[in-house]
Amino acid sequence: MESLEPMSSETSNAGNALPPLPPPGAQPYVKPVKSPAVAVLLSLFPGLGQIYNGQPAKALVFFLSWVGCIYGAAQIDPMPFAFGIPFIYLYNLVDAYRSACAANARQQGEARSEEEVVESPAWGATLVAFGLLLLMNNLDWINLAAFRRYWPLLLIVAGAALLYGSLKRRRETGDGSGA
Repeated sequence: MESLEPMSSETSNAGNALPPLPPPGAQPYVKPVKSPAVAVLLSLFPGLGQIYNGQPAKALVFFLSWVGCIYGAAQIDPMPFAFGIPFIYLYNLVDAYRSACAANARQQGEARSEEEVVESPAWGATLVAFGLLLLMNNLDWINLAAFRRYWPLLLIVAGAALLYGSLKRRRETGDGSGA
């Protein structure tokens, strides 16, 4: 004799081939747009991972910076440029991974403040600055080889800019912690 109890949802879905619906407000699974592993693998050649992530200007900056450091180490002075080769190469790998993760987070609807802009105008401005610098050198308006003695100034300026930005953000957020 059959029971007169109402059937539970588990027994009513037993014969169906469809899975149960997710709870209200739950985000459905969406396949990631970019694979961080593929981005890193492609970045073994600097810039290809950024192209895969849809960032061609950034890719060009990484590639030209890497090639420029190799050229500078061979033709100008090994000291500052030899440090740039591994730095640019490794940063290229890290950036490709982070950019792929940020693209996936954007697709999922998660906001990331640092990586919200797909391609910053700073990458294009960097290319313009490199081009102007090389053009001025080719036209003999400046002599880049004469600056080899003063390359540590670039480190000082970059460090000061990073320090200033960090202190400014700390003041804006009111965060007094050391991290």
